[in-house]
Amino acid sequence: MQYNWNWGVLLQEPYLGWLISGVGWTIAVASAAWVIAFTLGSIVGVARTLPNRWARGVATAYVELLRNVPLLVQLFIWYFVVPELLPDDWGRWVKRDLPLPEYTTAVIGLGFYTASRVAEQVRSGIELISRGQSMAGYASGLTTLQLYRYVLLPVAFRVIVPPLTSEFLTIFKNSSLALTIGVLELTAQSRQITEYTFQGFEAFTAATVMYVVITLTVTAGMSLVERRARIPGFIAKGG
Repeated sequence: MQYNWNWGVLLQEPYLGWLISGVGWTIAVASAAWVIAFTLGSIVGVARTLPNRWARGVATAYVELLRNVPLLVQLFIWYFVVPELLPDDWGRWVKRDLPLPEYTTAVIGLGFYTASRVAEQVRSGIELISRGQSMAGYASGLTTLQLYRYVLLPVAFRVIVPPLTSEFLTIFKNSSLALTIGVLELTAQSRQITEYTFQGFEAFTAATVMYVVITLTVTAGMSLVERRARIPGFIAKGG
């Protein structure tokens, strides 16, 4: 049985609008989640390297818990379980009155999950710096806060640009799981086009091309950042 290709259907309305809308929601979910992931992940990553064992313990527990629970499960917990655990008034507000509840839940779930991965990159970046720099900082009279602010973090963040690029790309791909809680991002819109037109190959091929364009654009942009952030002559500990 020969498949009836019809690429023109993707240029018809409302299907073209659905694809464009899907790209917009994908970028919106991934970008907002990355803000959470980078901010929270940086804090947790720093906490994992602090002298205080309680801070290290809490940060380690966060990383091990969220990194080892599947993202899909975490999205379901945020969307279906958390509102039921809140006080009645708060739970009703989350389920009924919260603007864009599916989008908000996807951003929080994806952001918190990716933060556990970013935290490991930040921790490894800090630990790559030779211990002699920390000792020199303390010997110069710097406090722990000043040491991290002026010595460790400026170097660590420049060192971990490549792995952070990978995490940034991953968050775009993981955003496709948001369809499971009702966010009409790119993958969900492609499925919807398939259900209306039965042109599944065309719809998902178009989605694949759009994902590739997004990731290549991100890669190109981060390559420029990496070249500007590279530290000439930097030798990592153990290198």
